[in-house]
Amino acid sequence: MVSSNKKKYDEVDHDTMSICEPESYFGLEEFELYKAARELRKRVYKVIKSLPNEEKYALGLQMRKAIISVTNNIADSHGRWHYQETISRLFRDRIARGSTEEIIDDLNICIDEGYSPTEICERLKKEGYKLVKQINSYIHYLKKSQKENTTKGRSADR
Repeated sequence: MVSSNKKKYDEVDHDTMSICEPESYFGLEEFELYKAARELRKRVYKVIKSLPNEEKYALGLQMRKAIISVTNNIADSHGRWHYQETISRLFRDRIARGSTEEIIDDLNICIDEGYSPTEICERLKKEGYKLVKQINSYIHYLKKSQKENTTKGRSADR
């Protein structure tokens, strides 16, 4: 039961309200996009550990930064729950997408230089391309949600 001094969901100003209600909130570790990125990160770390010593602090460091950027930016985006922050969320997700593409290029280096077995790198690249598609779908969802919220706000003003 809602007390008289609390507004019901339909009475709340949705432009300033959080996207998720406490009942519908799901944690970062339940977020499918984050879970996929985290699994890719674990597998990429195995490749990084197998790099030759001369690449551990060059290519290895670059790969580590890129793959950490993927999960960090997805996590940051997940933690931003206001429509007003959608632009920031889209920016973070685009960074995650770019960092995933960077990892795919790094895996090509591993293949070209013979640092890791081709079949392992090709499997990781497929996971990377799948993750890029998931990130693109999430960006599309955010844009659609923002448009729907804007449309609802305009129709409520009339």
